[in-house]
Amino acid sequence: MAFFRSIGVTLEMIKWEHSIFALPFALTGAMLAAGGVPHPVQIFWIIVCMVTARSAAMAFNRWADASLDAANPRTRSRAIPAGLLTRRFVGGFTCVMAALFVLAAGQLNRFTLLLSPVALAVILVYSYTKRFTRWSHLALGVALGTAPTAAWIAIRGSLDSRILILTVAVMFWVAGFDLLYACQDAGHDRDAGLFSVPSTYGVTAAFWLARAMHLVMLVLLVWLVRVFTLGPAALIGVAVVGALLLYEHLIVSPRDLRRLNAAFFTMNGVISAVFFLFVAADLLLRR
Repeated sequence: MAFFRSIGVTLEMIKWEHSIFALPFALTGAMLAAGGVPHPVQIFWIIVCMVTARSAAMAFNRWADASLDAANPRTRSRAIPAGLLTRRFVGGFTCVMAALFVLAAGQLNRFTLLLSPVALAVILVYSYTKRFTRWSHLALGVALGTAPTAAWIAIRGSLDSRILILTVAVMFWVAGFDLLYACQDAGHDRDAGLFSVPSTYGVTAAFWLARAMHLVMLVLLVWLVRVFTLGPAALIGVAVVGALLLYEHLIVSPRDLRRLNAAFFTMNGVISAVFFLFVAADLLLRR
């Protein structure tokens, strides 16, 4: 019973349901690679890869940041600092998720199997970047941005430079909302010697940079639509994403961060899902 209780606490700690952030972009990459709906078996293993990779990354982040979380009033109630989980248990969970990720990658093709350790390195190293660079937000963006490219490789067994447009778009999207999220800890990070854009340049500057990054994301999505010769449905999807991003930036400000959690968790999950649905509709309508 204690073991299963710990698993439940771990799943709550890593917010596994928020795998939806990058998963729709991965599925978008898969559909672009297939020119429609990929084989169900491929979709299954891509989903397994996404869930296990994110679970490993989040658990490792909590393991690596346990002492930092304990010193931060906002995060000291997390499972490890609060004594609900041991670092040993979370480390073991991370290893299991990483092993399952490699196993799932091996079910797709040889290229994905060979690249799986590289993907793990990218998503795990992020946890240490705020110790030495203020641009850790971009490191997180790269970690999640690899999803559509990885999904393309999973379907095609090779890389096409066109899909990198979506990877860079996701990178700026993630970095932008992580900039907003980091504003909550600007003062603490500065005092603790941790690096972030808000702690270095201030909350107002971070908000302006987040807006610029999200604008770049929209430009890249329009370019993606053009490069893949997608139709009106995909363009409508970009417009809806733009409207959602605008709403996200309207409900928070440098002087009012109270609704930041809603902007971070809810709205960004909707953004990725909406873009996937419109691109999927566009591809299916053309068949």
